[in-house]
Amino acid sequence: MITVSLCMIVKNEEKVLARCLDSIADLMDEIIIVDTGSDDATKEIASRYTEHIYDFTWTGDFAAARNFAFSRANMEYIYSADADEVLDDGNREAFRLLKETLLPQIDIVQMYYANQLQNGTIYNYDRELRPKLFKRLRTFRWQGRIHEQVGLKPVIFDSDIEIRHMPEKNHKDRDIAAFVRMVAEGIRPDKRLHNIYAKELFISGEDKDFAASREFFRQSCQDTDRSGDEIREAACVAARAARLCGDIEDFFKYAVKVIACGGCSEICCELGEYYRQRQDLDEAIVWFYNAAYETECILNVRCGGEIALHGLAECYRAAGNEAQAGEYERLAGEWKPEQDVSGQ
Repeated sequence: MITVSLCMIVKNEEKVLARCLDSIADLMDEIIIVDTGSDDATKEIASRYTEHIYDFTWTGDFAAARNFAFSRANMEYIYSADADEVLDDGNREAFRLLKETLLPQIDIVQMYYANQLQNGTIYNYDRELRPKLFKRLRTFRWQGRIHEQVGLKPVIFDSDIEIRHMPEKNHKDRDIAAFVRMVAEGIRPDKRLHNIYAKELFISGEDKDFAASREFFRQSCQDTDRSGDEIREAACVAARAARLCGDIEDFFKYAVKVIACGGCSEICCELGEYYRQRQDLDEAIVWFYNAAYETECILNVRCGGEIALHGLAECYRAAGNEAQAGEYERLAGEWKPEQDVSGQ
């Protein structure tokens, strides 16, 4: 049987920490709690489960905090959890069985992260595989009878264990503020973070968030080191930011840029909303229809579903076609995003 260290970083989690630890503590051989500045009862609650509680001065860097937590672990594997996660009884038993049967060559175990659309900020799926259990020390071996090389890719096992993500609130404000600080400090988000920043804006951003991010994404559109996909997602954000602030010239500049790159549901919805607000209902219907049925989403899956369908309903109602409006309202109400994705 493998041994497992639980590693967590926490701050002001008094409402959910006990719920999380009650569901997993007895499965762990060691519990490491790293507190990044709580001023509530978080550390007191943590002390009921472990003596291994460490303070870490918050620097705005989640990776640094997690690396610090991992550095304190001593078991064979490390399980990384957040305070708003819960394992139910069936998945607790699956985890226990995993500990008994995991093959030693496995470096990473992925588990399903579920319930993501509730208070989610960057998620287009309710359930996806995520790396959650990590071998603390990896063994490197040479591979190949000739032209040998060291095997660097981890051996990953996709388990059936499902973790319930049960946040108390949406963390959008915290996350977007972190992106704004990063950009202000001159740090260039890599491709993954660039995509997450754009997703977070399109899924849960408010007008003020688009205004705060506008200049960064305008610059991204001119960044010759960005890929075509990055430029397309940047242009989507820049276009919406321009529409929201009434800069129509900029709006069409970036909308056309997206269309020239193949288009997407997000920009079709933006064009639909632009024409709907100007009472050009025929043109708005064309673009909302394209969003729903002719293009694919790149940032917010709802733009190709309920958002576009509601847009069609509003346009037909404004045009006096109540029957067609009702049909699109029905379709919007029945629409659901795909539930699963195999990984990020």
